[in-house]
Amino acid sequence: MTEARLTRRMIGALLIYAFVTVVAGVTAGVQAAERFITLGSTTSTQNSGLFDALLPSFGAKIGIEVRVVAVGTGQALKLGERGDVDLILVHDRKGEDEFVAAGYGIERRDVMYNDFVIVGPAVDPAGIKGKTDAAIALQAIAAAKAPFVSRGDDSGTHRLEQRLWKETGVDVSAASGTWYRESGSGMGATLNTAAGLDAYVLTDRATWLAFKNKAALTVLVEGDDRLFNQYGVILVNPARHAHIRIDDARAFRDWLVSPEGQSAISMFAVEGQQVFFPNAK
Repeated sequence: MTEARLTRRMIGALLIYAFVTVVAGVTAGVQAAERFITLGSTTSTQNSGLFDALLPSFGAKIGIEVRVVAVGTGQALKLGERGDVDLILVHDRKGEDEFVAAGYGIERRDVMYNDFVIVGPAVDPAGIKGKTDAAIALQAIAAAKAPFVSRGDDSGTHRLEQRLWKETGVDVSAASGTWYRESGSGMGATLNTAAGLDAYVLTDRATWLAFKNKAALTVLVEGDDRLFNQYGVILVNPARHAHIRIDDARAFRDWLVSPEGQSAISMFAVEGQQVFFPNAK
């Protein structure tokens, strides 16, 4: 075999090797980039900026991208029921327990808490400022027929609001479209509507602090134990949906409740104030 033919064969072999190496590298890169989980969570966690603060740290350490679908708690639970997400982070304990009892979720864990507040116009036509009983405050709003904006979206916030109205004995469904308005939107959009109408509204404190268009609105009612706002994380049951990325979902859950994740939550602040308080056990 001539030297020229040997050289051509060597060059060909090297080119094939280089091509295979590049393809393997690209494939590995694509596979690495595709390592992700989908998290169904609330607009309050998204709107506050919490995920922007937490997820880069987790991604850098573990190498898993977390794709967040931010909806109301009721919708997040439905996403979990259908297997459209790998895990959920929500805030309605009754709904969460029902989700697990029905076999849709497993291994629920407490993650963090904050609180709800009732905000409204500083002129306060219903005279609720300083009240510490949320139901009595809502009763006063109804008696004054002062504008109130509800999320009306089956979120954790909306579910709490409905429980509070039930305590008052006020039938808000009968008042719908008059002094009682339903936005059917997330917390940020609902606050915008309330600001435009000088209306009262129930909101989680984190979204309120991050909300920029406060206009004449201010916090009027806080401190009621019923306004406690617990968040829990639940893995979607892989026995229901075999495609669930259960190992990677569990890795994220474990990081959230670990000392590192809990510390990251406690360090997150809005306008200089801590807004979520870790309490994983």
